[in-house]
Amino acid sequence: MRSGFSETVDKKVFFIGGFVCLLILIFAVVNPAAAETFFSWLLTVFCTDFSWLYLLAVAAFILILLCFALGRYGNVVLGKDDEKPEYSTFSWFFMLFSAGMGIGLVFWSVAEPMSHYLAPPLGAGSTPDAAVNAMRYSFLHWGIHPWVCYGVIGLPLAYFQFRKGKPALLSSCVAPIIGEKHAKGLFGSVIDVLAVFATVFGVATSLGLGAMQINSGLYYVFGVPYHHFVMLLIITVTTVLFISTSVAGIDRGIKVCSDINIALMLLLLVFVLFAGSTLFVLGFFVDSFGQYLAALVSDSFWSDPFGESDGWLNSWTVFYWAWWISWGPFVGGFIARISRGRTVRQFVFGTLLCPMILSVIFITVMGGSAIRFDMAGVSSIASAMDENISYATFALLEQFPLTKLTSFVTVVLISVFFITSANSSTFVCAMMTAKGVQEPPAFLKIFWGLAESSSAAILLFVGGLTALQSASILSALPMIFVCFLLLASFGKTLREETLLKAPD
Repeated sequence: MRSGFSETVDKKVFFIGGFVCLLILIFAVVNPAAAETFFSWLLTVFCTDFSWLYLLAVAAFILILLCFALGRYGNVVLGKDDEKPEYSTFSWFFMLFSAGMGIGLVFWSVAEPMSHYLAPPLGAGSTPDAAVNAMRYSFLHWGIHPWVCYGVIGLPLAYFQFRKGKPALLSSCVAPIIGEKHAKGLFGSVIDVLAVFATVFGVATSLGLGAMQINSGLYYVFGVPYHHFVMLLIITVTTVLFISTSVAGIDRGIKVCSDINIALMLLLLVFVLFAGSTLFVLGFFVDSFGQYLAALVSDSFWSDPFGESDGWLNSWTVFYWAWWISWGPFVGGFIARISRGRTVRQFVFGTLLCPMILSVIFITVMGGSAIRFDMAGVSSIASAMDENISYATFALLEQFPLTKLTSFVTVVLISVFFITSANSSTFVCAMMTAKGVQEPPAFLKIFWGLAESSSAAILLFVGGLTALQSASILSALPMIFVCFLLLASFGKTLREETLLKAPD
């Protein structure tokens, strides 16, 4: 047993990563008041003092990925030259969407557009202009930008893993820049520990959000008390389920959950669209999406230097960029694992455009319907949000027929998204601590599954949403520099490969 553990596990990454996570959780348990204060301070500092860096970095990521996709490297296969994609296009898309968006999209699809509509960063709220801008800002936060933060990690990982035969580790991907000695030494271990840390706490945020919203649905519709004990019970039950599916592997566990996710999501989408103001929502989508595209460049670089938004930019856009970057190692690692046989061009455009389209459609249908009801004088959605922001989606569904049924379907949807995000992340954590092997051992998946759910439960108890959000962006700032190292290493190796293949 000891021999197997020693041969399978990267002990430095496993023990240091686990110890750092444990240290933070012990601090949160021993002194919850100090932990809550620290998390609040951290959130403010990271999203204020470094706002310019996040904005520049994510904009640069978009330009760099597009250059790779549209340039001479676009046809390079993430695998051998004649290799075909491991998964069908639909299965590939379903899995990457479920891992990358999941709970967060369902949680914020009503709450965020309504928040921007009622209290916009600029101008008066509750107006037609505020409604269009609310959707534009929501598209900005859930459109191309999240996926580019995943792509800058996933693309190099897939290339080095499947084309160059390297382990699925960030440290292996930066070896062409920092050298093999440093990649296998302390510097490489720090990068891999950072990736594990980002994955555990990034996913803990979503698990916490999911537990809150599942409890909200059960309370709002079925009268189950909204209480920490209920959330703990939800986390416990879903932990058993997601560890089971993670141990089952990608084909038997994660893929099946992803298919269920998309089916339930489309079912809810179609119901709300056709049971509500269909023509309004369709027109609202066309108008809002046009505004989003027209303002994409200026919105990507808006840093609010004169403080006109009164902190809105840092609380929303900059926080999101930090959140997506912190999710990069997990989602990027998982997307890389399922992208064998894709070309660089297919990877970039498939990753950036397909999930973005489904996300903005879902936000328009859900958030646009909520705004329409508010404009028509229905104030219950806004009132529910004032009481608890996690009630927003269920307050919207209350305006439609079959409320209990659709709310139950939504609770199931969130639960399955919970399971999919968690089992994908445990798979990635297990890979990163098992020396980058493609099929990590079950005991590592179980360990990291328990670590993620425990982190979500503890952070939820000590500081609620603020603690969850703060923990998720602890790793975001250093990950920016790791991302640029990955891109530089990827570009350098691609260039060398092209030169080697060029005729004399």
